[in-house]
Formats: sequence, structure tokens, C-alpha cells
Amino acid sequence: MPILAERLGNIKPSPTMAVTKLAGELKASGKDVIGLAVGEPDFDTPDHIRHAAEKAMAEGKTRYAPFSGLPELRIAVAEKFKNENNLEYAPEQIAIGSGGKQIIFNAFTATIDEGDEVIVPAPYWVSYPDIAVLNGGVPVFIDCLQENSFKLAPADLEAVITPKTKWLVLNSPSNPTGAAYTADELKALGDVLKRHPHVWVFTDDIYEHIVYDDFKFATIAEVVPELYERTLTLNGVSKSFCMTGWRIGFAGGPVELIDAINMITSQSTSCASTISQWAAVAALNGNRDHIARNNTIFKERRDLVVSMLNQANGLSCTTPEGAFYVYPSIVGCIGKTTPAGKVIKTDEDFVTYLLETEGVAAVHGEAFGLSPHFRISYATETSVMEDACQRIQRACAALR
Repeated sequence: MPILAERLGNIKPSPTMAVTKLAGELKASGKDVIGLAVGEPDFDTPDHIRHAAEKAMAEGKTRYAPFSGLPELRIAVAEKFKNENNLEYAPEQIAIGSGGKQIIFNAFTATIDEGDEVIVPAPYWVSYPDIAVLNGGVPVFIDCLQENSFKLAPADLEAVITPKTKWLVLNSPSNPTGAAYTADELKALGDVLKRHPHVWVFTDDIYEHIVYDDFKFATIAEVVPELYERTLTLNGVSKSFCMTGWRIGFAGGPVELIDAINMITSQSTSCASTISQWAAVAALNGNRDHIARNNTIFKERRDLVVSMLNQANGLSCTTPEGAFYVYPSIVGCIGKTTPAGKVIKTDEDFVTYLLETEGVAAVHGEAFGLSPHFRISYATETSVMEDACQRIQRACAALR
């Protein structure tokens, strides 16, 4: 039998996808399961975006696109960065990918040599460290605790930068916590980075438009222009435009890096789906009223979930500034015993207990690099979220 590459032993399948798959299997077997693992808006893609895709197909725009992306989409992305983020990128400074994940992968492939270090604040989106490892990088984790609002402190960043540091990864608003950095907080991190000109900055802004309570979004190249030439600013249409399955991500950055990303695309996927790219043009250039409507509903769910989880025995949940996740602490549940006699020793024990006893599928905090917590997505119908939280309260109350 052929032998698989050794590097595959250093990574694992996405925990969020694994939990979603398990929840689906349990549902198919007849179990009453509420899946709160997947990070996907439950709203449909807006009509004008779908109609743009239909129009593209009707007009025969179904052939390969340039590996760098449709010119119309690169222009639309450049305009988005200019108008919303005060970032001037020429179209040749724009990369288009089959989702944001492809752009991250290509950027790391293009820049990381064996042993280069990638700073990843924890908790983190599960794919950041594994993509670094697949490309020969060494993830360097910094715990960003709940008492610090799950945010990276400048002194902690300074302490881990070495001559081998290649990238710092930032994600705001964050998956899994929903924490978001203010402009002043980004400036403070920028002051550290200005002292280390060999460090690239990767900022994942995919949840940019999903923010609450008058929070003003900012991105690091905008507030620290000295970092512009070594920052890759990632965004996409998946979350704000309810287009997860269309698989279109985009990024702006220095030409040399963008050219390298695009070259790798040309030798891997060739290009992102042409039809999806035309839909993304319509998303960026068209009406956006749905974002405010959706955010109103997301905020209602957030407030409901935070309130109900904070009423559960042993849980402590902060209020996130954005995205559609909460990341409650289960410190008060550790060491307690389930009605079946099993001791809750870890956050994985806790989410297993939730699934087995109450049919609530969540993701344990260890998967995101910071325990003892768990993540749930509230991108689910409000009545279902209320039911799920009642089940969690019941499960917590049963612990002794």
C-alpha cells in the first residue's frame, strides 16, 4: 500500500466539521439533535446575488476565469477596500480564491520556509495552525484569556517574536469568541510590529460587517499605515452576504505576495468558480440592506444566548462584539459528576455530555486552543437557540 506523507500526521480534520458530521449522523438515526457547531448564517443568499449568477449562466459566462480573478471582481474588491477600509489597492494587488481558506494556504505556501514561526493568538480558528504546519511552519500560541476579553496584549506579542517569526495572525471579529479589536488596540499591536520589520501580518476580517452595539470596525493596515507593505488583508462574501457555499474569498496586499498567491492558484485550482465570481461582483456592488436586517436578528440571538448561558450553573459567558459565536467558560463544571457517574475533567467531556444527554452539538474549547471553554454558533433560528440553551441549563443543573 502507498505510504502517506509524514506531514499528515501533524494535523487533524477540522473539529467543527467533525462535530457537524456526527450531529448529522445522529439526526439521521432519529435522535433529536440541535447542531450548534457550524459557523454558517442560516439566512438565504439575497435574491439579487442569486439572480446575477443566473444571468451569468444565461449569458454563457461559464468558462475559466483568469487565475487572478475576474477583472470586474478585482475592481469591485479594490473599491470595497477603498470605500470601507481606507485602503488603496490597485486591481493587481487583489487575489481571488475559492474561499478565504485557499488564500491563507497559498500565502503560507508562498512565504513559509521549514521552521518559520507563525504567531497564532488562542483561541483561534481551527485551520490557522494546521495550514501553517502543512507548509512547514511552527505555530507559536499566545493564550488570550477571558479576563482579557480574549484579545492579544502588546507585551505578550513582543515576548514571542523571534528572528524566525514570519507571520502574525489576527482575526477580528474572532472565530470562536466574537471578540473584536478597536482601532486603539490595533495601534498598540502595530507599535510592537513596527519594531520587527521582518514579520508579516495576516488579518482575517471575514466577519467585518457582523458587529453590534455601535462597535466600529477597523483593520490593522488602515490604522497603522506603516504596516501596509507587509500586511495581507483577507475578507470575503461568505458570512456577511450569506454565501458560504459559493466559495469566494479575496485579499489585498503587496504585489509581490499577491503575484505569488495567484501563481499557486494557477497551479492548483486554476481559478475560483466563474459563476460564483459574478455573484460576488453583484454582492459587492449591489444593495446591502440585508446586512443590517440580519445583524438585528443576530444581536437578539446573542443577547438571548449570553443571558441564558450565564444563568446556567457553572458557566460564564462574555458578550461578544461581533461574529455569531459565544465561547463560554466551563470552569464551574470541571470536577463535577454527571448523573451517569462520569466526572467532567475536560471541555471535551462536557460537550460529549451535552450531546449524549441533551442532544446539543457544540465544539470543545481545546479544538480552538484554549480550555476549559466551548463554542456554540447562534446562526440558528431563535426558537431553536432558546431550546438549545434550555437544554444546556438542564444539563448543567444535573451535574453534582
